[in-house]
Amino acid sequence: MLGAIDRDRYAVIPVGITREGAFVLEDDDPAKFPLDAAHLPEVADNGTRVLWPEPGGDRTLRVVRPDGGTESFGEIDIVLPILHGPHGEDGTIQGYFDTLEVPYAGGGVLDSALCMDKHFMKIALRAAGLSVAAGLTVRARQWAQDAAAVRASAAELGLPLFVKPARAGSSVGVSKVEHPDELDAALAIAFAEDDKVLIETGVVGREIEVAVLESADGVRASLPGEIVLTSRGFYDFEGKYLGGDGVDVVCPAVLEESEIAAIQDAAIRAFEAVDGRGLARVDMFLTPSGELVVNELNTMPGFTPISMFPKCWVASGLSYGDLISELIEAGLRR
Repeated sequence: MLGAIDRDRYAVIPVGITREGAFVLEDDDPAKFPLDAAHLPEVADNGTRVLWPEPGGDRTLRVVRPDGGTESFGEIDIVLPILHGPHGEDGTIQGYFDTLEVPYAGGGVLDSALCMDKHFMKIALRAAGLSVAAGLTVRARQWAQDAAAVRASAAELGLPLFVKPARAGSSVGVSKVEHPDELDAALAIAFAEDDKVLIETGVVGREIEVAVLESADGVRASLPGEIVLTSRGFYDFEGKYLGGDGVDVVCPAVLEESEIAAIQDAAIRAFEAVDGRGLARVDMFLTPSGELVVNELNTMPGFTPISMFPKCWVASGLSYGDLISELIEAGLRR
C-alpha cells in the first residue's frame, strides 16, 4: 500500500505498532516489509513514540524522538488502519480513534466487532435472511466440563467439520476434521487462540469471494473471485499470505451473469446486515444447487499483491492506487 498510494494527493506518515503495543514512527519504505515465508515482517521498537492529537485540541501529530526531542508532522486528516486480528480488526482501534476524534478509513466499532466474532456475525446474517453453515459454538468451560456432550453434538453435524476460533483471523487456529478422532486435537488448536470456538459442517461448493466498497455513489460490489484448491485442504494462512502451493486465486471467477448478480446482491446484503462501513470482503460458497452460503465477512481484508480484495477491484476496473483513494475519501466523507 505504501508503494501504491497516490503521493500526489496524500502525504503519508507511516506508524507501526510493536508487539508491546507502542506506536512508533516507521520508515516510508515500501521495500521494508516484504512477505517472506522465512521471516515475516515485524515492527521493531526504534525508540520513537507517536503522540496522537487530543480531543478539543489541534489535529497535529507529534513524534517524540529517542533523544527526547519532539517533532511536529502537522495536522493529520485521516488514519488508514491496515491491521488484522485482535485490537486492529475487532473495533478496539476504531473506538480509540473515535475517542480521540481522529477520522479513520474502513470499518467502524460495531461492524468490526461483529465480524471479528464469528458467532455473533452468523446471528446477524441469519437475521437478515442469509444462509450460513450449520454449526455450534463451544466455550472452553463447556469442553472442560462435558467433552462427551460436545463430541455428540459435533457428530450430528456429520463430516467433514471445520473447527475455528470465534475471534481470530487469517485462518489462524483453523483445522479441517475428516475423522471423529481428529476433533479433540482441532479443538485444542482453536482453544489456544480463543476460549470460544465454532464447529461448523463443511459446505460442498465453490469458494467465492467478493469485495464490497463504500463509495460516494453508495455501496457497490466487485466482480466475484474464486479460491480454487488444487492440493491444499483449505485456504489457510500460508495460502493467503505467502503464496503457498495448492491454491489458485482467480478473479474474475467463471460464472453466469445471473450468478454474478446474485453473489453481488448477497454480498451487499451481508455488508448491510452487519452495519458495514468502508469496505469488506464477503466470503461465501456457491453450492451445486445454486444456494449461496455466507461464510464470513472481513472488515479489513488482505491487501497483499496476491490478496483477493485488490485483485477483484482491479478486475472490476479500479486500480490498486484508486482503491486506496476510495477508502480514504469514504473515511473523510464520514
